[in-house]
Amino acid sequence: EVQLVESGGGLVQAGGSLRLSCAASGFTFDDYAIGWFRQAPGKEREGVSCISSSDGSTYYADSVKGRFTISSDNAKNTVALQMNSLKPEDTAVYYCGAAKLVYYRNTYHCDNHWGQGTQVTVSS
Repeated sequence: EVQLVESGGGLVQAGGSLRLSCAASGFTFDDYAIGWFRQAPGKEREGVSCISSSDGSTYYADSVKGRFTISSDNAKNTVALQMNSLKPEDTAVYYCGAAKLVYYRNTYHCDNHWGQGTQVTVSS
């Protein structure tokens, strides 16, 4: 069964840190881009950070630059998000997603997988 499972969420005070982990089963991260997304109540889901399993290129949303660090361990098929200097506005459900462009049946498809999400709550 193809699965992404997030862990590491919880309740932390402002200024604290949390480390989220995303583990894949049923497929490998080879050639996938893996990202962390978050959705706060009443808001749209937004991309927080992404990493390429191919070359390690990364992306960070402006709101988390300098505070969050994404990393991947292809051998373990895991991606982590280290979150430091957390703010109340970081409170959200955090989702791990993986996507890869694949070609079959004479056309391209976006193969994608999503985790169930993990709650991060930052108190002021």
